[in-house]
Amino acid sequence: MNVKSKASQSMVGAIFALAWPTMLEQLMHTAVQYIDTAMVGSLGTEATAAVGATTTVNWLIGSTISAIGVGFLAYISQARGAGRAQDARKASSQAALSVLVCGVFFTLLTLGLSGVIPAWMQVEEGIRSLASRYFFILYMAMLPRTASIIFGTVLRATGDTKTPMRVGIGVNMINVVLNFLLIYPTRDIVLFGTKLVIPGADMGVTGAAVASAIAFTAGGISITRAVWKHPEISPKGQSFRPDKGVLIPCLRVAGPNALQRFGTSLGYVAFAAMINSLGEISTAAHTIANTVESAFYIPGYGMQTAAATLAGNALGARNESRIRELARKILVIEVSLMILSGGLLFVFAPDMMRLFSKDPEVILLGSVVLRMVAVSEPFYGVSIILEGMLQGMGKTMMPFVCNIIGMWGIRIVGTFLCTQLLHYGLVSAWACMILHNLLLFGMFTVYYLSGRWNPLKQK
Repeated sequence: MNVKSKASQSMVGAIFALAWPTMLEQLMHTAVQYIDTAMVGSLGTEATAAVGATTTVNWLIGSTISAIGVGFLAYISQARGAGRAQDARKASSQAALSVLVCGVFFTLLTLGLSGVIPAWMQVEEGIRSLASRYFFILYMAMLPRTASIIFGTVLRATGDTKTPMRVGIGVNMINVVLNFLLIYPTRDIVLFGTKLVIPGADMGVTGAAVASAIAFTAGGISITRAVWKHPEISPKGQSFRPDKGVLIPCLRVAGPNALQRFGTSLGYVAFAAMINSLGEISTAAHTIANTVESAFYIPGYGMQTAAATLAGNALGARNESRIRELARKILVIEVSLMILSGGLLFVFAPDMMRLFSKDPEVILLGSVVLRMVAVSEPFYGVSIILEGMLQGMGKTMMPFVCNIIGMWGIRIVGTFLCTQLLHYGLVSAWACMILHNLLLFGMFTVYYLSGRWNPLKQK
Protein backbone atom coordinates (compact mmCIF):
# COMPACT_ATOMS: atom_id res chain seq x y z
CA MET A 1 0.00 0.00 0.00
CA ASN A 2 1.51 3.35 -1.06
CA VAL A 3 1.81 6.45 1.12
CA LYS A 4 -1.02 8.27 -0.65
CA SER A 5 -3.41 5.35 -0.11
CA LYS A 6 -2.48 5.14 3.59
CA ALA A 7 -3.04 8.89 3.99
CA SER A 8 -6.44 8.57 2.31
CA GLN A 9 -7.47 5.76 4.66
CA SER A 10 -6.21 7.79 7.62
CA MET A 11 -8.36 10.74 6.52
CA VAL A 12 -11.48 8.57 6.23
CA GLY A 13 -10.73 7.05 9.63
CA ALA A 14 -10.37 10.49 11.21
CA ILE A 15 -13.66 11.62 9.65
CA PHE A 16 -15.62 8.69 11.04
CA ALA A 17 -13.84 8.79 14.43
CA LEU A 18 -15.12 12.35 14.90
CA ALA A 19 -18.48 11.83 13.22
CA TRP A 20 -19.84 8.64 14.78
CA PRO A 21 -20.17 9.91 18.38
CA THR A 22 -22.01 12.99 17.11
CA MET A 23 -24.25 10.78 14.98
CA LEU A 24 -25.02 8.53 17.95
CA GLU A 25 -25.69 11.56 20.14
CA GLN A 26 -28.04 12.98 17.53
CA LEU A 27 -29.67 9.58 17.07
CA MET A 28 -30.39 9.33 20.79
CA HIS A 29 -31.64 12.91 20.88
CA THR A 30 -33.93 12.22 17.94
CA ALA A 31 -35.15 8.98 19.50
CA VAL A 32 -36.13 10.95 22.60
CA GLN A 33 -37.84 13.54 20.40
CA TYR A 34 -39.78 10.66 18.86
CA ILE A 35 -40.72 9.35 22.30
CA ASP A 36 -41.65 12.85 23.51
CA THR A 37 -43.80 13.44 20.47
CA ALA A 38 -45.47 10.04 20.80
CA MET A 39 -46.13 10.53 24.53
CA VAL A 40 -47.54 14.01 24.07
CA GLY A 41 -49.36 12.88 20.94
CA SER A 42 -51.17 10.25 22.98
CA LEU A 43 -52.80 13.16 24.85
CA GLY A 44 -54.41 14.38 21.61
CA THR A 45 -53.83 16.69 18.66
CA GLU A 46 -54.35 19.76 20.85
CA ALA A 47 -51.43 18.78 23.11
CA THR A 48 -49.17 18.11 20.10
CA ALA A 49 -50.02 21.50 18.64
CA ALA A 50 -49.39 23.28 21.99
CA VAL A 51 -45.91 21.77 22.30
CA GLY A 52 -45.00 22.14 18.63
CA ALA A 53 -46.28 25.70 18.28
CA THR A 54 -43.17 27.23 19.91
CA THR A 55 -40.60 24.74 18.58
CA THR A 56 -39.20 27.23 16.09
CA VAL A 57 -38.65 29.77 18.87
CA ASN A 58 -36.58 27.09 20.61
CA TRP A 59 -34.54 26.80 17.42
CA LEU A 60 -34.14 30.58 17.28
CA ILE A 61 -32.66 30.76 20.78
CA GLY A 62 -30.62 27.58 20.53
CA SER A 63 -29.10 28.37 17.15
CA THR A 64 -28.10 31.87 18.22
CA ILE A 65 -26.21 30.41 21.18
CA SER A 66 -24.71 27.73 18.92
CA ALA A 67 -23.22 30.48 16.77
CA ILE A 68 -21.16 31.64 19.76
CA GLY A 69 -19.87 28.10 20.02
CA VAL A 70 -18.84 28.12 16.35
CA GLY A 71 -16.55 31.08 17.04
CA PHE A 72 -14.77 29.10 19.76
CA LEU A 73 -14.70 25.97 17.57
CA ALA A 74 -12.83 27.80 14.80
CA TYR A 75 -10.39 29.43 17.25
CA ILE A 76 -9.63 26.29 19.28
CA SER A 77 -9.37 23.87 16.34
CA GLN A 78 -6.99 26.21 14.51
CA ALA A 79 -4.95 26.86 17.68
CA ARG A 80 -4.54 23.13 18.23
CA GLY A 81 -3.60 22.56 14.60
CA ALA A 82 -0.88 25.23 14.97
CA GLY A 83 0.33 23.76 18.29
CA ARG A 84 -0.82 26.75 20.41
CA ALA A 85 -2.16 24.80 23.41
CA GLN A 86 -2.15 27.79 25.79
CA ASP A 87 -4.30 29.85 23.40
CA ALA A 88 -6.81 27.00 23.30
CA ARG A 89 -7.03 27.00 27.11
CA LYS A 90 -7.55 30.75 27.16
CA ALA A 91 -10.40 30.32 24.71
CA SER A 92 -12.00 27.79 27.06
CA SER A 93 -12.11 30.34 29.92
CA GLN A 94 -13.67 32.89 27.57
CA ALA A 95 -16.23 30.28 26.56
CA ALA A 96 -17.15 29.91 30.25
CA LEU A 97 -17.65 33.69 30.47
CA SER A 98 -19.87 33.53 27.38
CA VAL A 99 -21.97 30.76 28.92
CA LEU A 100 -22.68 32.90 31.97
CA VAL A 101 -23.52 36.08 30.03
CA CYS A 102 -25.62 34.39 27.34
CA GLY A 103 -27.35 32.04 29.76
CA VAL A 104 -28.52 34.81 32.08
CA PHE A 105 -29.55 37.08 29.21
CA PHE A 106 -31.66 34.48 27.41
CA THR A 107 -33.22 33.25 30.65
CA LEU A 108 -34.52 36.72 31.44
CA LEU A 109 -35.61 37.29 27.83
CA THR A 110 -37.49 34.02 27.32
CA LEU A 111 -39.22 33.96 30.71
CA GLY A 112 -40.27 37.59 30.29
CA LEU A 113 -41.80 36.93 26.85
CA SER A 114 -43.32 33.50 27.55
CA GLY A 115 -46.82 34.95 27.96
CA VAL A 116 -46.95 36.64 24.55
CA ILE A 117 -44.92 34.29 22.32
CA PRO A 118 -47.85 31.91 21.56
CA ALA A 119 -49.92 34.89 20.40
CA TRP A 120 -47.05 36.09 18.20
CA MET A 121 -46.86 32.57 16.76
CA GLN A 122 -50.58 32.73 15.82
CA VAL A 123 -51.35 29.75 18.03
CA GLU A 124 -55.08 29.07 18.29
CA GLU A 125 -56.53 30.86 21.33
CA GLY A 126 -57.74 27.68 22.97
CA ILE A 127 -54.22 26.32 23.47
CA ARG A 128 -52.25 29.54 24.03
CA SER A 129 -52.26 29.23 27.82
CA LEU A 130 -50.98 25.65 27.65
CA ALA A 131 -48.28 26.56 25.10
CA SER A 132 -47.16 29.51 27.23
CA ARG A 133 -46.86 27.40 30.39
CA TYR A 134 -44.87 24.74 28.51
CA PHE A 135 -42.49 27.38 27.13
CA PHE A 136 -41.96 29.08 30.51
CA ILE A 137 -41.05 25.87 32.33
CA LEU A 138 -38.78 24.71 29.51
CA TYR A 139 -36.73 27.91 29.63
CA MET A 140 -36.22 27.95 33.38
CA ALA A 141 -33.23 25.73 32.52
CA MET A 142 -31.74 28.16 29.99
CA LEU A 143 -28.38 28.60 31.76
CA PRO A 144 -27.51 24.87 31.83
CA ARG A 145 -28.80 24.53 28.26
CA THR A 146 -26.39 27.29 27.23
CA ALA A 147 -23.55 25.42 28.96
CA SER A 148 -24.44 22.23 27.09
CA ILE A 149 -24.39 23.99 23.72
CA ILE A 150 -21.19 26.05 24.08
CA PHE A 151 -19.13 23.62 26.15
CA GLY A 152 -20.19 20.77 23.86
CA THR A 153 -18.78 22.70 20.90
CA VAL A 154 -15.57 23.49 22.83
CA LEU A 155 -15.02 19.78 23.47
CA ARG A 156 -15.70 18.86 19.84
CA ALA A 157 -13.14 21.45 18.75
CA THR A 158 -10.48 19.41 20.57
CA GLY A 159 -11.59 16.25 18.77
CA ASP A 160 -13.47 14.99 21.83
CA THR A 161 -16.90 14.09 20.46
CA LYS A 162 -17.42 11.19 22.86
CA THR A 163 -17.94 13.27 26.02
CA PRO A 164 -20.79 15.36 24.53
CA MET A 165 -22.23 12.09 23.24
CA ARG A 166 -22.22 10.52 26.73
CA VAL A 167 -23.73 13.62 28.31
CA GLY A 168 -26.38 13.81 25.58
CA ILE A 169 -27.34 10.17 26.07
CA GLY A 170 -27.65 10.77 29.83
CA VAL A 171 -29.87 13.80 29.27
CA ASN A 172 -32.11 11.84 26.94
CA MET A 173 -32.47 8.93 29.33
CA ILE A 174 -33.42 11.25 32.21
CA ASN A 175 -35.96 12.96 29.96
CA VAL A 176 -37.62 9.70 28.94
CA VAL A 177 -37.89 8.35 32.50
CA LEU A 178 -39.29 11.61 33.85
CA ASN A 179 -41.73 11.88 30.95
CA PHE A 180 -43.00 8.43 31.81
CA LEU A 181 -43.51 9.43 35.46
CA LEU A 182 -44.78 13.00 35.05
CA ILE A 183 -47.00 13.01 31.96
CA TYR A 184 -49.36 10.15 32.83
CA PRO A 185 -51.47 9.28 35.89
CA THR A 186 -50.75 6.34 38.17
CA ARG A 187 -51.65 3.17 36.25
CA ASP A 188 -51.38 -0.61 36.38
CA ILE A 189 -49.32 -2.62 33.92
CA VAL A 190 -48.79 -6.36 33.58
CA LEU A 191 -45.16 -7.44 33.14
CA PHE A 192 -44.38 -11.15 32.70
CA GLY A 193 -47.71 -12.00 34.27
CA THR A 194 -47.13 -9.75 37.28
CA LYS A 195 -49.31 -6.73 37.94
CA LEU A 196 -47.27 -3.61 38.71
CA VAL A 197 -48.42 -0.17 39.81
CA ILE A 198 -46.56 2.61 37.98
CA PRO A 199 -46.73 5.95 39.80
CA GLY A 200 -47.60 9.01 37.77
CA ALA A 201 -48.11 12.72 38.39
CA ASP A 202 -50.74 13.13 35.63
CA MET A 203 -49.28 16.53 34.63
CA GLY A 204 -49.74 16.12 30.87
CA VAL A 205 -47.95 18.72 28.73
CA THR A 206 -46.69 20.49 31.87
CA GLY A 207 -45.05 17.23 32.98
CA ALA A 208 -43.23 16.99 29.63
CA ALA A 209 -41.84 20.50 30.16
CA VAL A 210 -40.70 19.76 33.72
CA ALA A 211 -39.00 16.54 32.55
CA SER A 212 -37.09 18.39 29.83
CA ALA A 213 -36.04 21.21 32.18
CA ILE A 214 -34.64 18.76 34.76
CA ALA A 215 -32.83 16.77 32.07
CA PHE A 216 -31.29 19.93 30.57
CA THR A 217 -30.10 21.01 34.01
CA ALA A 218 -28.41 17.67 34.63
CA GLY A 219 -26.75 17.82 31.22
CA GLY A 220 -25.44 21.35 31.75
CA ILE A 221 -23.88 20.42 35.09
CA SER A 222 -22.30 17.25 33.65
CA ILE A 223 -20.72 18.89 30.64
CA THR A 224 -19.40 21.79 32.72
CA ARG A 225 -17.64 19.31 34.99
CA ALA A 226 -16.22 17.52 31.93
CA VAL A 227 -14.74 20.74 30.56
CA TRP A 228 -13.24 21.66 33.93
CA LYS A 229 -11.56 18.25 34.20
CA HIS A 230 -10.44 18.03 30.56
CA PRO A 231 -6.63 17.56 30.32
CA GLU A 232 -6.21 19.83 27.28
CA ILE A 233 -8.91 22.45 27.48
CA SER A 234 -9.72 22.95 31.17
CA PRO A 235 -10.10 26.67 32.01
CA LYS A 236 -8.76 26.14 35.54
CA GLY A 237 -6.06 28.68 36.33
CA GLN A 238 -7.08 30.96 33.45
CA SER A 239 -8.44 34.47 33.78
CA PHE A 240 -12.19 34.85 33.34
CA ARG A 241 -11.99 38.53 32.53
CA PRO A 242 -12.82 39.47 28.92
CA ASP A 243 -9.74 38.84 26.74
CA LYS A 244 -9.80 40.85 23.50
CA GLY A 245 -7.06 38.71 22.01
CA VAL A 246 -9.38 35.71 22.12
CA LEU A 247 -12.85 37.25 21.95
CA ILE A 248 -12.30 39.47 18.92
CA PRO A 249 -11.17 36.61 16.60
CA CYS A 250 -13.99 34.44 17.95
CA LEU A 251 -16.55 37.19 17.39
CA ARG A 252 -15.32 37.75 13.82
CA VAL A 253 -16.34 34.16 13.14
CA ALA A 254 -19.36 34.05 15.45
CA GLY A 255 -20.81 37.40 14.31
CA PRO A 256 -21.81 36.42 10.76
CA ASN A 257 -22.77 32.95 11.97
CA ALA A 258 -24.96 34.42 14.73
CA LEU A 259 -26.63 36.73 12.23
CA GLN A 260 -27.13 33.78 9.90
CA ARG A 261 -28.63 31.57 12.57
CA PHE A 262 -30.73 34.36 14.01
CA GLY A 263 -31.96 35.38 10.56
CA THR A 264 -32.73 31.84 9.44
CA SER A 265 -34.29 30.88 12.78
CA LEU A 266 -36.41 34.01 12.71
CA GLY A 267 -37.43 32.81 9.27
CA TYR A 268 -38.38 29.45 10.80
CA VAL A 269 -40.53 31.34 13.30
CA ALA A 270 -42.29 33.25 10.52
CA PHE A 271 -42.59 30.02 8.54
CA ALA A 272 -44.16 28.18 11.49
CA ALA A 273 -46.50 31.10 12.26
CA MET A 274 -47.87 30.93 8.72
CA ILE A 275 -48.31 27.14 9.05
CA ASN A 276 -50.00 27.55 12.45
CA SER A 277 -52.50 29.84 10.77
CA LEU A 278 -53.53 26.90 8.54
CA GLY A 279 -55.18 25.15 11.49
CA GLU A 280 -54.65 22.36 13.98
CA ILE A 281 -54.27 19.53 11.42
CA SER A 282 -51.53 21.34 9.48
CA THR A 283 -49.73 22.37 12.69
CA ALA A 284 -49.75 18.80 14.03
CA ALA A 285 -48.67 17.31 10.67
CA HIS A 286 -45.87 19.88 10.36
CA THR A 287 -44.67 19.29 13.93
CA ILE A 288 -44.58 15.52 13.55
CA ALA A 289 -43.02 15.64 10.07
CA ASN A 290 -40.27 17.93 11.38
CA THR A 291 -39.56 15.45 14.17
CA VAL A 292 -39.46 12.52 11.75
CA GLU A 293 -37.29 14.38 9.26
CA SER A 294 -34.69 15.29 11.89
CA ALA A 295 -33.61 11.64 12.26
CA PHE A 296 -32.71 11.44 8.60
CA TYR A 297 -30.38 14.45 8.81
CA ILE A 298 -28.24 12.75 11.45
CA PRO A 299 -25.56 11.58 8.96
CA GLY A 300 -25.33 15.08 7.54
CA TYR A 301 -24.83 16.92 10.80
CA GLY A 302 -22.52 14.24 12.20
CA MET A 303 -20.25 14.69 9.20
CA GLN A 304 -20.51 18.48 9.51
CA THR A 305 -18.93 18.31 12.97
CA ALA A 306 -16.03 16.27 11.61
CA ALA A 307 -15.65 18.64 8.64
CA ALA A 308 -15.47 21.73 10.87
CA THR A 309 -12.91 20.30 13.32
CA LEU A 310 -10.62 18.73 10.69
CA ALA A 311 -10.74 21.77 8.41
CA GLY A 312 -9.80 24.02 11.34
CA ASN A 313 -6.91 21.73 12.30
CA ALA A 314 -5.64 21.64 8.71
CA LEU A 315 -5.82 25.42 8.37
CA GLY A 316 -3.99 25.88 11.67
CA ALA A 317 -1.25 23.57 10.38
CA ARG A 318 -1.22 25.46 7.03
CA ASN A 319 -1.74 22.18 5.17
CA GLU A 320 -3.50 23.06 1.93
CA SER A 321 -3.41 19.55 0.45
CA ARG A 322 -5.10 18.12 3.56
CA ILE A 323 -7.91 20.67 3.22
CA ARG A 324 -8.54 19.68 -0.40
CA GLU A 325 -8.38 15.97 0.40
CA LEU A 326 -10.82 16.42 3.29
CA ALA A 327 -13.33 18.21 1.06
CA ARG A 328 -13.23 15.50 -1.61
CA LYS A 329 -13.51 12.57 0.79
CA ILE A 330 -16.19 13.94 3.08
CA LEU A 331 -18.43 15.17 0.25
CA VAL A 332 -18.51 11.70 -1.31
CA ILE A 333 -19.26 10.10 2.06
CA GLU A 334 -21.93 12.67 2.89
CA VAL A 335 -23.83 12.42 -0.39
CA SER A 336 -23.81 8.61 -0.21
CA LEU A 337 -25.21 8.65 3.32
CA MET A 338 -27.88 11.21 2.46
CA ILE A 339 -29.01 9.20 -0.59
CA LEU A 340 -29.47 6.23 1.71
CA SER A 341 -31.31 8.18 4.43
CA GLY A 342 -33.47 9.99 1.87
CA GLY A 343 -34.48 6.68 0.29
CA LEU A 344 -35.46 5.23 3.66
CA LEU A 345 -37.48 8.34 4.51
CA PHE A 346 -39.34 8.15 1.20
CA VAL A 347 -40.25 4.48 1.65
CA PHE A 348 -41.21 4.58 5.33
CA ALA A 349 -42.80 8.05 5.61
CA PRO A 350 -46.38 6.81 6.31
CA ASP A 351 -45.15 4.29 8.90
CA MET A 352 -43.11 6.99 10.67
CA MET A 353 -46.12 9.30 10.83
CA ARG A 354 -48.26 6.53 12.33
CA LEU A 355 -45.86 6.30 15.25
CA PHE A 356 -46.98 9.73 16.46
CA SER A 357 -50.58 10.17 15.39
CA LYS A 358 -53.73 8.16 14.85
CA ASP A 359 -55.43 10.96 12.94
CA PRO A 360 -55.67 9.83 9.26
CA GLU A 361 -55.59 13.42 7.99
CA VAL A 362 -52.40 14.19 9.92
CA ILE A 363 -50.76 10.94 8.73
CA LEU A 364 -51.63 11.54 5.06
CA LEU A 365 -50.53 15.16 5.02
CA GLY A 366 -47.29 14.44 6.89
CA SER A 367 -46.45 11.52 4.58
CA VAL A 368 -46.80 13.69 1.49
CA VAL A 369 -44.46 16.43 2.71
CA LEU A 370 -41.90 13.93 4.04
CA ARG A 371 -41.68 12.18 0.67
CA MET A 372 -41.22 15.54 -1.01
CA VAL A 373 -38.30 16.54 1.21
CA ALA A 374 -36.70 13.08 1.01
CA VAL A 375 -35.83 13.68 -2.64
CA SER A 376 -33.87 16.85 -1.79
CA GLU A 377 -31.74 15.37 1.02
CA PRO A 378 -28.59 14.48 -1.00
CA PHE A 379 -28.47 18.03 -2.41
CA TYR A 380 -28.87 19.58 1.02
CA GLY A 381 -26.07 17.34 2.31
CA VAL A 382 -23.54 19.10 0.06
CA SER A 383 -24.33 22.50 1.56
CA ILE A 384 -24.20 21.06 5.11
CA ILE A 385 -20.63 19.79 4.62
CA LEU A 386 -19.27 22.85 2.85
CA GLU A 387 -20.79 25.09 5.50
CA GLY A 388 -19.14 22.99 8.23
CA MET A 389 -15.72 23.28 6.60
CA LEU A 390 -16.11 27.03 6.20
CA GLN A 391 -17.08 27.35 9.87
CA GLY A 392 -13.97 25.45 10.97
CA MET A 393 -11.80 27.73 8.84
CA GLY A 394 -13.49 30.87 10.15
CA LYS A 395 -15.15 31.79 6.84
CA THR A 396 -18.72 32.43 7.98
CA MET A 397 -19.72 35.40 5.83
CA MET A 398 -20.52 33.43 2.69
CA PRO A 399 -22.83 30.91 4.49
CA PHE A 400 -24.56 33.88 6.14
CA VAL A 401 -25.33 35.52 2.78
CA CYS A 402 -26.50 32.27 1.16
CA ASN A 403 -28.75 31.23 4.03
CA ILE A 404 -30.40 34.62 4.42
CA ILE A 405 -31.11 34.87 0.69
CA GLY A 406 -32.53 31.35 0.64
CA MET A 407 -34.61 31.71 3.79
CA TRP A 408 -36.16 35.12 3.19
CA GLY A 409 -36.00 35.32 -0.60
CA ILE A 410 -37.40 31.86 -1.30
CA ARG A 411 -38.93 30.15 1.74
CA ILE A 412 -40.65 33.04 3.51
CA VAL A 413 -41.74 35.06 0.48
CA GLY A 414 -42.87 31.90 -1.31
CA THR A 415 -44.76 30.56 1.71
CA PHE A 416 -46.45 33.91 2.27
CA LEU A 417 -47.63 34.02 -1.34
CA CYS A 418 -48.79 30.39 -1.30
CA THR A 419 -50.48 30.18 2.12
CA GLN A 420 -51.60 33.71 2.93
CA LEU A 421 -52.49 35.12 -0.49
CA LEU A 422 -53.29 32.09 -2.62
CA HIS A 423 -54.60 30.05 0.36
CA TYR A 424 -52.77 26.87 -0.55
CA GLY A 425 -51.97 24.38 2.22
CA LEU A 426 -48.99 22.77 3.97
CA VAL A 427 -47.71 21.05 0.82
CA SER A 428 -47.01 24.40 -0.84
CA ALA A 429 -45.10 25.61 2.23
CA TRP A 430 -42.85 22.55 2.22
CA ALA A 431 -42.33 22.98 -1.54
CA CYS A 432 -40.91 26.44 -0.78
CA MET A 433 -38.68 24.89 1.88
CA ILE A 434 -37.32 22.38 -0.64
CA LEU A 435 -36.63 25.17 -3.16
CA HIS A 436 -34.68 26.92 -0.41
CA ASN A 437 -32.54 23.77 0.12
CA LEU A 438 -31.90 23.40 -3.61
CA LEU A 439 -30.84 27.04 -3.86
CA LEU A 440 -28.31 26.46 -1.06
CA PHE A 441 -26.95 23.44 -2.95
CA GLY A 442 -26.49 25.52 -6.08
CA MET A 443 -24.83 28.48 -4.34
CA PHE A 444 -22.44 26.37 -2.25
CA THR A 445 -21.53 24.19 -5.26
CA VAL A 446 -20.65 27.20 -7.39
CA TYR A 447 -18.55 28.65 -4.52
CA TYR A 448 -16.74 25.34 -4.08
CA LEU A 449 -15.96 24.93 -7.78
CA SER A 450 -14.62 28.50 -7.91
CA GLY A 451 -11.93 27.62 -5.32
CA ARG A 452 -12.70 30.65 -3.16
CA TRP A 453 -13.71 28.42 -0.24
CA ASN A 454 -10.05 27.44 0.40
CA PRO A 455 -8.19 30.29 2.24
CA LEU A 456 -4.75 28.75 1.64
CA LYS A 457 -5.35 28.40 -2.10
CA GLN A 458 -6.38 32.07 -2.25
CA LYS A 459 -3.08 33.09 -0.67
